[in-house]
Amino acid sequence: MRRTAVISKKLVSLLFSAALGFMPAVVLHAQSQAAQATNDSSGQSSIDQDVNMLRMDLRSQKKQIIAANLKLTDAEAEKFWPVYDQYTAELVKINDAKYAVIKEYAQNYDTLTDEKATELTKQLIGVDGQVSQLRDRYVPIVNKVLPGKKTALFFQLDRRLVMLIDVQLATQIPMVQP
Repeated sequence: MRRTAVISKKLVSLLFSAALGFMPAVVLHAQSQAAQATNDSSGQSSIDQDVNMLRMDLRSQKKQIIAANLKLTDAEAEKFWPVYDQYTAELVKINDAKYAVIKEYAQNYDTLTDEKATELTKQLIGVDGQVSQLRDRYVPIVNKVLPGKKTALFFQLDRRLVMLIDVQLATQIPMVQP
């Protein structure tokens, strides 16, 4: 049990390091691009590539943390990981919308109108709702391959890790200025 806690702490630290190391640069770069009002598509694709690499790295670290804490038998693992991969693929599609909103916010930060701010807010709330619906849909699916306590633990871990990433993102994105 003690070793699991140490491994988990190291992986959480690694997750934070990745988020801390990459996300500020990506957000600040996006803001500087918006401030310069350039329409250089190669610069934008560079930002997109950076964000995609960060997201892939975070997904890998998230999977490692879940694996270290879920303690699956071989039979459970054989059934669970394909479900997890399917769940993650669906979550990635939903999170694509979240990152598109963040990107749009960064691009419009200096010229943000009340209407645009409201639109972006509604989009983010919609993304949160989609994530909640996805989790709700997957509880019985995960529960078919894992016992109830492990199902609950998986969703606890998933929510906590996503919240950690969201908190990190929130600290790097400037607040709307009325």
